[in-house]
Amino acid sequence: MSTAVLADLLPAATAPRARVRDVALIVGGAALTGAAAQLSVPVPGSPVPVTGQTFAALLIGASLGTGRALTSLLLYALAGMAGMPWFSEGASGWSMPSFGYIIGMTVAATVVGALARRGGDRTVPRTIGTMAVGTAIIYAVGVPYLALDTGMSAAEAVDAGLVPFLLGDALKAALAMGALPAAWWLAGRRDAD
Repeated sequence: MSTAVLADLLPAATAPRARVRDVALIVGGAALTGAAAQLSVPVPGSPVPVTGQTFAALLIGASLGTGRALTSLLLYALAGMAGMPWFSEGASGWSMPSFGYIIGMTVAATVVGALARRGGDRTVPRTIGTMAVGTAIIYAVGVPYLALDTGMSAAEAVDAGLVPFLLGDALKAALAMGALPAAWWLAGRRDAD
């Protein structure tokens, strides 16, 4: 099985060019996540909005692979913590109920990148599993953080920080299920298995 991710298909004839390519991909991934976070819809009864940020983080993980995805999401998180207003609704800093989701997205992008290196983004069934694992990681970090930050009970945090987002996450996963295998097919590098 191939160990390439989509980013590896971008040409770089020399080591210095590969480094420039990787830096551009990392910065571009952070910027894409910041832009996607601005696609934000408030959820009644929840301090966490629906955003495009989670979708971007999972796609970055699958497209860039483990190391570049981790670095990209760390750059996104650190720049936002330092004052760059590119968290949801133009927020920055780390003192917010939704910050656990940002931590979760960083971990999820890294894991999704590792799964993509093992072919987890090559077919629709594999992509379903890869996106489900990534989404579960985001919630496994984000929901408990929400409870701790707001003083909600575990059940209240699930009601406010998980349940309202399930349908949207299913739609995001469906987009990824089509986009990632199609990108491999277009690249002519899809595994036979």
